[in-house]
Amino acid sequence: MESPYKGKTGFRRLFNALNYSISGIKEAYRNEDAFRQEVILAAFLLPIALWVNVAAIGRAMMIGSVLLLLIVELLNSAIEATVDRISLDDHRLAKRAKDIGSAAVLITIVNLMLVWLLVLLG
Repeated sequence: MESPYKGKTGFRRLFNALNYSISGIKEAYRNEDAFRQEVILAAFLLPIALWVNVAAIGRAMMIGSVLLLLIVELLNSAIEATVDRISLDDHRLAKRAKDIGSAAVLITIVNLMLVWLLVLLG
């Protein structure tokens, strides 16, 4: 059965999508420790990226790497919530899904560190 919200079009769809997105960010911040920690990290790193004297492309890469971390953490949290919704029982596929999501976050953190190091060290 398809979602009844799929039929919305135009500005109504955009308004609904914006509200769902804001709600998702609020829920992640309220319920996910890792997301809260990464938002604090972003609040620290983003002003630094705007302040440091680097080329515009370097600044964009620094900011992009921080935003990418938040995006991947949101996706990881969505995967974890979906797996937990299906069952809280230990299952190898549930573990695999959660571990792969966690690996994506780890790789994104490594990417962030490499981008910042390469841009700052020139």
